[in-house]
Amino acid sequence: MTTTEIRHAHLFCGLGGGAKGFNAARARVGSISGQFRCIGGIDVDPASIRDFTRLSGVNGTVLDLFDREQFIAFHGREPGPGWREASTPDIHQSFHHERPHIVFLSAPCKGFSGLLSEGKSKTDKYQALNRLTLRGVWLTLEAFKDNPIELILFENVPRIATRGRQLLDQITELLRAYGYAVAETTHDCGEIGGLAQSRKRFLLVARHIEKVPPFLYEPDKRPLRAVGDVLGRMLLPGDLRAGPMHRVPALQWKTWVRLAFVEAGSDWRSLNKLAIEDGKLRDYLIVPEYHRGHLGVNDWSEPAGTVAGSSRATNGKFSIADPRAAAGALQYQQYGVLGWPDTAGAVIGVKSPGQGTFSVADPRHDGPAKHSNEFRIVAWDKAAMAVTSAHGSGQAVADPRQPGQCFGKYAVTSYDTPAGTVISGSTTGQGAFAVADPRSGINRVKGDHYLTGGHYGVVPWTEPTGAVSASAGHDSGRWSVADPRAMPGPADKLVCRIRALDGTWHRPFTTLELAALQSLVDPEELLELDGLSDQAWRERIGNAVPSDAAQAIAEVMGETLLLAWSGETFRLSAKPIWVRQVAVALSVQGAL
Repeated sequence: MTTTEIRHAHLFCGLGGGAKGFNAARARVGSISGQFRCIGGIDVDPASIRDFTRLSGVNGTVLDLFDREQFIAFHGREPGPGWREASTPDIHQSFHHERPHIVFLSAPCKGFSGLLSEGKSKTDKYQALNRLTLRGVWLTLEAFKDNPIELILFENVPRIATRGRQLLDQITELLRAYGYAVAETTHDCGEIGGLAQSRKRFLLVARHIEKVPPFLYEPDKRPLRAVGDVLGRMLLPGDLRAGPMHRVPALQWKTWVRLAFVEAGSDWRSLNKLAIEDGKLRDYLIVPEYHRGHLGVNDWSEPAGTVAGSSRATNGKFSIADPRAAAGALQYQQYGVLGWPDTAGAVIGVKSPGQGTFSVADPRHDGPAKHSNEFRIVAWDKAAMAVTSAHGSGQAVADPRQPGQCFGKYAVTSYDTPAGTVISGSTTGQGAFAVADPRSGINRVKGDHYLTGGHYGVVPWTEPTGAVSASAGHDSGRWSVADPRAMPGPADKLVCRIRALDGTWHRPFTTLELAALQSLVDPEELLELDGLSDQAWRERIGNAVPSDAAQAIAEVMGETLLLAWSGETFRLSAKPIWVRQVAVALSVQGAL
């Protein structure tokens, strides 16, 4: 077996998910095997480069690929004194003066993302970000024009095929001018990498026609996995053994409650099924679990639990349902009240209301007539009692009239009636200056991003997730999971656990779980990324290329390169050719 090295490099490399996958790839053609080695990566974010260096095994380079005009358009200011435009020598230096066989580009995609409005995507700022892609491709091609790179891959969001059509056409013409055949396609990283997420991406593949005659075939597709296949192998969230990236995000109480009422596989629209009366849930009462057996009462015929020094009614089942006759028990009924027809207990010298049943529910009239006005409320159509000097007797009237229009403190105006006069003192405490608005405030129409974005969505344990994005959060899509595993014991220290209607724990994915779904780390392993911010970690993880998908792509590319280097120009395969419309039996120039 002969081993051949296949060198790869990465532009806009991020934290190095693609590089990690390429390094793990293995290719074989006959007696020749290909071993992949990363020779460098370029990104403008220093934290990403520190992660890239750790994951790829080679030093990455912090480099801004903007030209001056693009920099000003994007940042809205002149560059600092130490800034300069990148050039082809910078590319060579970033790749440690080695020539790559494959270059993988995963350019910034915010300008093409559906999360950005059409109008905002056309602003100078995001147009400059989009043009950065073209400049990166041109610098790479120009740097190696004397000895071209065999294969170039350009990965982005699918919407680039429409929003970035003009840019893609320019990139395609540029690649063809340097001798490449180009194909555009879309793929699902989850199917290619066998992931537990569906992540559809655009991929532009360029093959140097002269140096690589064989076809480039698509990677095999595999079924999507369930999120539980990945998460079930990990420690429970909040377990300190898994490190800080596996902590449960601290959410507001109302957010936990919302998540608990979202049905698995659904999103915030599940909340519309709840019955709300006076701003409160009509059919549910949320109570804490406290300690196991809190305020528990033992049956007379059953044994008690272990008696400990802290055994109290409020921390376990340390009370008893005593069925014995209550003979003589009246003396222990503190503040007891006898019914009018009942018999009193024995009268002794120490009897008082606090020492037994020594009070009575007297149904008779409550005293002489002189006191009959106390707290009396007179009906509107009845006569009042005599007005006496004892004006504190508390007479009152049930007035059926509407509150005064001028002095209705904290009054609320009906939606279908006019308001009172607006005066300089118009506040909620000065009259009818609040309104009972019947509109829900969440009426949504077709095309509304909130309607279809899966906000507060909960993924079932047995289903794959959507693509992990840089903005993945519990309230921006289906980024929570219906976790069916056993709830923790009383001593487990966690942020919050609410048992949802389906008996599971609806919670956000932890940062480490998102990394595992992206195949950046095996579920049983720890991961350390640069910094201490979950938000920064999640953004870099969401921007990353899933490592397992990158590995699958690298392996078919490796096979193509090994064929080319061994002199083969054609290989029959049952796999589909990456350019389907020219999938013929011969290697036609211009086809992949």
